[in-house]
Amino acid sequence: MHDAEGEAAIGRPGADRAAFDVFFADHYRELARFAYLLTGDHHAADDVTAEAMAEAWKSWTRVASTDWPLAYVRRIVANIAGARTTRLVRERHGWWLWSAGRGEQSEDPDTDAALDLRKALLRMPARKRACVVLRYYYGLSERETAETLGIAVGTVKSQSSRGLEELAALLRGSRSAPSAERGGNRRSTAEGATR
Repeated sequence: MHDAEGEAAIGRPGADRAAFDVFFADHYRELARFAYLLTGDHHAADDVTAEAMAEAWKSWTRVASTDWPLAYVRRIVANIAGARTTRLVRERHGWWLWSAGRGEQSEDPDTDAALDLRKALLRMPARKRACVVLRYYYGLSERETAETLGIAVGTVKSQSSRGLEELAALLRGSRSAPSAERGGNRRSTAEGATR
């Protein structure tokens, strides 16, 4: 039996729970996709998303009172994914060891370009990667990205710009890797002119 006064004093937990359940149902999959793009691993993305939702529930009153609860929880996902990535890289002494664990996942539906893009994204620093993913995969504005990550709009602009340049360079590098291994990084004049 519920005490009406007690329930009102702690913020109507039934209403909070219902609002959180709706938020969870509406946004879990999107947040899990975002986590996947940040981590590159389905299992890690599930863990990150679950942890972010648990954090959101713990402070649901604050989350729900923001202008954009989804941005608030995206920031939690980005922070958890960034911390997780940093920790894993340190533990395994290199990003390539960390990403090698995806062997049990089937890559059949993915094209070579998508695999190259994922690998290139994982090589980028966490903040640049988050800016690029939010701006160009999710189509958020600079202001929305800044609000989501809790950074200045100018930082979003610079990180997005530099991130795209770095991503392009990483993707060019993945395509020219066999020739670079054979003959170093030198290109012929004709090859350089086509790029």
